[in-house]
Amino acid sequence: MTNSFEYEAIAKMIDHSLLNPSLTTRELEEGCALAAQYDVASVCILPYYLARCAELLAGTTVNPSTTIGFPHGGHTTAIKLAESRQALEDGGKELDVVINISKARSGDWQYVRDELEQLTECTHAGGARIKVIFENAYLDDESKIRLCEICGEIGADWVKTSTGYAPGGATLPDLELMRKYSPPSVQVKAAGGIRDLDALLTVRVIGVSRVGATRTETMLEDCRKRLGLEPIRR
Repeated sequence: MTNSFEYEAIAKMIDHSLLNPSLTTRELEEGCALAAQYDVASVCILPYYLARCAELLAGTTVNPSTTIGFPHGGHTTAIKLAESRQALEDGGKELDVVINISKARSGDWQYVRDELEQLTECTHAGGARIKVIFENAYLDDESKIRLCEICGEIGADWVKTSTGYAPGGATLPDLELMRKYSPPSVQVKAAGGIRDLDALLTVRVIGVSRVGATRTETMLEDCRKRLGLEPIRR
């Protein structure tokens, strides 16, 4: 039985995550180098290091990206917009924005929509793309569906399951729901719990286009092995 995937397609599903606040400068630099070596989709890095990340990834096809309102989403809209503008100035090409979880749980959908619309407009005006993080562990299905609808209405680029810092991460039912209720123009990203190639391939079948990963090297070396390709790191 032949594999139904190619290395490049799998590598370009991965956002290499460097968001652990305890990572040292050396570890951040090494993480960017690894991402470039494996030619993944992006590096999602701590905001203060985004400008350096953009420098390190210059000349590659790997996008520098960072988070906005991370990890709890409770920043004011003004602060999230300021973070977004700074990220764009620092060379960010993809911004992962946490919704105001409290407002979503309270049913204040106008607030949620207004904030996300402003952030989407700001991001797109800066030539970048936006991923909207729901933090599904705290939401019921009705709220997740409404968020998918809002993201479609405002033209967000991705809907994303989670930050990785809540009690739960990506689940298959959530990913299926998000793909079902998001328009085709909005992609789906799984974050939290995608730890090996089999998990990535499973969510790929659902229609997920991106995954957040810290085990990038292990996953992509497994991919190369299954495809009969030489390992990248020895």
